[in-house]
Amino acid sequence: MLTLSSPPLQLKPSFPFPHRSLTSFPSLGDISNQKMYSLHCCTICNLKDESKCMSCMAREQNGTMENLKGRRLLVFLVSSSLFPTLPSIGKTKMKNPYDEKRLLEQNKRVQRENNAPDEFPSFVREGFEVKVVASENYVKRDSGLIYRDFVVGTGDVPKSGQQVTFHYIGYNESGRRIDSSYQQGTPAKIRMGTNALVPGFEEGIKDMKPGGKRRIIIPPELGPPVGPSTFFSAKQFEVFDVELLGVKDCTRRTIAFYSDVVCD
Repeated sequence: MLTLSSPPLQLKPSFPFPHRSLTSFPSLGDISNQKMYSLHCCTICNLKDESKCMSCMAREQNGTMENLKGRRLLVFLVSSSLFPTLPSIGKTKMKNPYDEKRLLEQNKRVQRENNAPDEFPSFVREGFEVKVVASENYVKRDSGLIYRDFVVGTGDVPKSGQQVTFHYIGYNESGRRIDSSYQQGTPAKIRMGTNALVPGFEEGIKDMKPGGKRRIIIPPELGPPVGPSTFFSAKQFEVFDVELLGVKDCTRRTIAFYSDVVCD
């Protein structure tokens, strides 16, 4: 194998300042400069003794160093006054109670503009945190569901497999009406226990009695999957006013190859 080698390159220093020795011993140029500086001091002080010239040179060097220290102190003081210390941006922001009050008043104002019903709950939203503000008449369950009974009703509560007939009005957090069975002109009919209802909605009406009226506040975790086919919004609470009209038993019937469920 043939190996080609090239002579070492002679690099020239490109520094803008003169070359300085890396050793601790002074070079001849440094010694000559020191003698010239000593002669300069002797000429200024009008001295002939070499020892006195050296002490004169030391005093002049000390004066130069003190002057340099004074200049550095002056620059530090001026820079400190022109550029004061900036506050730390990592400090924890204190929660102002007036901010919550302002958000609550803003939410109430929007609800009045949307003609929300009386004693409608308020939602104070700060980032991803939502605080539900309601009267003491509301009950909160461990699941996160919140409800209030306006009319208790009479009779038995619906059981799994039974059909419930009810009217409802749906609202969003701002009190705007989303959907209503009253406007559709016909009540809704659903069988309990068939996963045909929103989990929070079914939990809210499963212990209602016929004739009862209840307001249900459904948290996002008990709502349906968010998508274009639903009116639920991500991370939004939904409010429903429900009137349970009746409960019916259901039986399955089979005729030839056809099977269905009939509710009496």
